[in-house]
This record gives sequence, C-alpha cells and structure tokens, in this order.
Amino acid sequence: MTTSFALCRTSDRQVERIGGLCHKKVSKRRTQVYAAALLVVAAAFPAHAEGDDHRSISSAGTVHVASVPGDRKLTSVTNRHRYHAAVSDQELEEAVAHYARENRLSPALLMAIMKAESGFNPLAISKAGAVGLMQLIPETAIRHGVKNMYDTRDNIAGGARHIRYLLNRFHGNVPFALAAYNAGEGKVDRYRQIPPYKETRAYVKKVIGFYHGYQTGMRANRIEYRASLMPMR
Repeated sequence: MTTSFALCRTSDRQVERIGGLCHKKVSKRRTQVYAAALLVVAAAFPAHAEGDDHRSISSAGTVHVASVPGDRKLTSVTNRHRYHAAVSDQELEEAVAHYARENRLSPALLMAIMKAESGFNPLAISKAGAVGLMQLIPETAIRHGVKNMYDTRDNIAGGARHIRYLLNRFHGNVPFALAAYNAGEGKVDRYRQIPPYKETRAYVKKVIGFYHGYQTGMRANRIEYRASLMPMR
C-alpha cells in the first residue's frame, strides 16, 4: 500500500510536472501566435501608411501637410483666404462694396487703406490704440457711430465715413485725405500739404500704390464701381 501510494503520488507529480510543461509550451506557443498575428496586422495596416497625410493648422491659417515616414519632405498649403484668416472674404468684400457705395467712394481706395493700415487683420491694434481693419482710434469711431471696432462691417463703415469726411474737407484731394487719415487733419491744415513726416509720406505713397493696383484688378474682374471721389453735395 505504501509502495502503491508512493507510486500514485509519484504519478501525480509526474502528471503535474507534465501538465506544467504543457501549459508553459501552450503559453509560449500562444505568445508566438499572437506575435505573428500582430506582425501580419502591422504589415497589412501600417501605423503610418504611405500617402497618409498628417495636417496641422498654424494660427496664421497655414495648413502643414506631412507624409510619413519621417524622411519625406514637408509640404505647406495655405488656406484659401484672400485677405486674412481672421476675417471672412465674403463679409469683407460685401462690406467694402456696401459702404463704398453709401459714401461715394471707390472700393479700391477702401481696400488700399485697409491693406496699408492693418493688412486686413480685424484684430490689429497699433501702439497708438488704433483698432481693427481700418485702424480707427476711439475718438474717430465715436464720431462716426462705430459701436464695435472689432466687427468687420462696423469698422469698415467707420473708416469709409471718415475717409469721405476727409475728402470733403480737402476738396477731393486724395493725397491730402490720406495724409490726414495717417497724421491727423490738423497737421495737413498746418502745413497746407502732406506733412513733412517720413512715416506719413511713405504711407501716402504706399496707399496710392495699392489703390492703383486694386483699381486695375477690379476693372479686370469687372467689379469696380463708378464711385466719385469728389465731395458729396
């Protein structure tokens, strides 16, 4: 009985040992199978398949497109904003067209002033505290009924009214009106010409250059309006 018990016990140990070995072999086999399966999946669906583009957008509205693997060159595609990422092209153009007609101005002149003043950035603020697309100072904004200087239409409306006021004051003289827009009407009154300030003279020259460029472009696209630059009667 003792021997039999010992044999039985030995047999149990053998079975246990064999079972453990089998379990280890099965576990190892399963690991190998899983690893092989993962390799197959990775080969079939690579984490970054060729042609898979990864895009990021900068604050300036530029979309950066990168194709992986990493040794591929980066390419940049700019969003289709004609003016600025922070302003709707349609809203800006509609506001310019509306307030140019309302104030008997050339849309090209408004566009030229806007480009020189803010680069079409509705959030621009100068060191002197001028705000928005047309760079209105608070005093000018109040004078022309502007309630929100950051609003596209409101700001353009105020700028259009102000340039019309200056054109009336200086009898339709565009360079004088632009000089007054930049340096203040009192300075133009004082010198009876474009003030002898480097910044103001450069500004007038820049705006007139932009103005002629926009006139040419608008005529080519048949969107120039017949707008008088003479004082309103």
